[in-house]
Amino acid sequence: MVLPACATLSDDDPERGATTVKQDIFGDSFTTIKYLDQGWSPADSLWFYNTTQGSNMMPYDFFLELEQVGMSELFRSHENMNRYRYLQQKTSPNNPDALPVGWVKDDYKGKNYVGLTCAACHTSQINYQGIGIRIDGGPAGADMETLMKDIVHAMQTTLNDEAVRTRFVKNVLARGNYTAETEVLNDLKKYHQRLETYTIVNRSPTRYGYARLDAFGRIYNRVLEHIINERELRELLRDRRIMRDDGMTEEELNSILQDADKVLSSEQRDHIVERLSKVLTKWQLGRLRKELFNPPNAPVSYPFLWDIPQHDYVQWNGLAANAGLGPVGRNTGEVIGVFGTLDWAEAERSTLSTLIGGQTAGNTRVSFDSSVNVHNLRRIESHLWGLRSPQWPEEILGTIDKSSALRGERLFNHYCESCHVRIDRAAADRRVVAHMSRVSDVGTDSQMAVNSFKYQGLSGILRNQYVGVGVGDILLDRQAPVAALLTKATLNVVATPDPDKWFLRRWADWISDLASAFFHNEIKPSIKHGNYDPDTTANPLSSLNSYKARSLNGVWATAPYLHNGSVPTLYDLLLPQKRPGDPQDGEYRPDKFEVGSREFDPIRVGLRSSGYEGFTFDTSFPGNSNAGHEYASGHTAQTTGEILPALTKEQRLDLLEYLKTL
Repeated sequence: MVLPACATLSDDDPERGATTVKQDIFGDSFTTIKYLDQGWSPADSLWFYNTTQGSNMMPYDFFLELEQVGMSELFRSHENMNRYRYLQQKTSPNNPDALPVGWVKDDYKGKNYVGLTCAACHTSQINYQGIGIRIDGGPAGADMETLMKDIVHAMQTTLNDEAVRTRFVKNVLARGNYTAETEVLNDLKKYHQRLETYTIVNRSPTRYGYARLDAFGRIYNRVLEHIINERELRELLRDRRIMRDDGMTEEELNSILQDADKVLSSEQRDHIVERLSKVLTKWQLGRLRKELFNPPNAPVSYPFLWDIPQHDYVQWNGLAANAGLGPVGRNTGEVIGVFGTLDWAEAERSTLSTLIGGQTAGNTRVSFDSSVNVHNLRRIESHLWGLRSPQWPEEILGTIDKSSALRGERLFNHYCESCHVRIDRAAADRRVVAHMSRVSDVGTDSQMAVNSFKYQGLSGILRNQYVGVGVGDILLDRQAPVAALLTKATLNVVATPDPDKWFLRRWADWISDLASAFFHNEIKPSIKHGNYDPDTTANPLSSLNSYKARSLNGVWATAPYLHNGSVPTLYDLLLPQKRPGDPQDGEYRPDKFEVGSREFDPIRVGLRSSGYEGFTFDTSFPGNSNAGHEYASGHTAQTTGEILPALTKEQRLDLLEYLKTL
């Protein structure tokens, strides 16, 4: 494959920058790193790890110098970041500070920030007998929820503890990008407030733990945060459901919303949040959050990326089409969710970008400037066309029993193939048709699918705009489906040239990116395949109430299983959920298991799920159900309506042996 232009020849370490771990908090260790043949060279992998997409979590120097709470060790230390299950890297030309996989420096408007790339959530590792196997495009084991809470705590401690604050300011100033202590402290307060607000807004009643994130729930909330306008905030602060009898006078409202424009800037939002936190009670703040945001309470496993560009529809419930601008729009939403800077402002007049973004006459025109690097997003998507699924490494994990696998293949044909079609992992012309199944048919946890089409939000600066869906256009009312609001926002971000580039480069890249997306995307518009409720004019998002089945090549390396990660191994997935009245001596999917270890179990095909103190996955919590997809245990009907006999233990092992070959 052709290496991206920005990759350097010196970034070709055969171990791709990976470092080893003697022993971590879960007892995992590995002294050797192995990469499998997935179609990428070492330089290809390192480019994927280190190419920015425009994520700006906090100033770069802050992340380099932030200390862990209660100790002088840096937050970014290898041991600490490994605790959150981000993969450790050594120094390389494009990663001079040895940040974990997918953590990079982004330069936006003359300032450096630390941010995340696709690789942070879509690169994995499994360990077996001292060997660490890195999987490009694999589902990460990261616990971003806890990481963000701990970063906020560390920043708060830095602000409050004089000794910590003094060290922090001294070390940041020594890096030469700030000239005065007041500058450092002002930015520290600003980014602490932003990240603290992020963690509060995205508080979930169900903890995610390792290897899961409600990415769409968080993306939805970031969009809602940035499209809210001054008028809607004013209406909410007059609402007695929020304020009770403690209504605000116009003078108090004007004081809180002073200098607020029709489209709120990031700085204006910072000031408003600061004032509200001082004026409103905790109860009122809670009510305000409830009116503005939706709980991100449907954590799902990080999807694996091989064959993603070749799909017709992607995401667990087929939310995103891959045709046209689909891939760039999908990835733009992802950057919005991981702290892309959104410098949205009122536009003075109509522009080519507002016309492409479908901003209609009679409404406030919005300029959707942002740090989102659409050019790099398109290149990353193009890069993924060369990624292949990993093949079972017999020299490491053990040889596959060919006779058992042959028996398993016959079972696969009978039980699995109607939804999980085989593909040739190396075929340049391979395509993946996602088979959609109604949630009620497949029987797995419904929370993610339901949230995707039921969540509503205030349309703010997008009000009275039109959003195209398959069956027509939705006119955005005061309350609108957040899926439609996200679609409109991402379209406008993609339609806006990069404000951080030199004029000619800005327009050249913009024209190239849009032309490539429209005219060179090999995936063309097509209807969804499978058994699902079709979209109608009465229910334009009905098809989202379904889950996607895809080809299973490389599935052995993607534990835990089901879309919400509620089943630890493939063997467990072939078992039924335990129901009331079932015999106690039967084999069932575990109701509780540990998550966090990377140690691989080649017999049950999954990660170690007991015998250590990891994160306890409890399937009784909302969003965590391990029910459904019980085709192999005689509980879930095939697409024909037929329920096949439950597999015996020997048959389950045969089917597992075949799945290893895919």
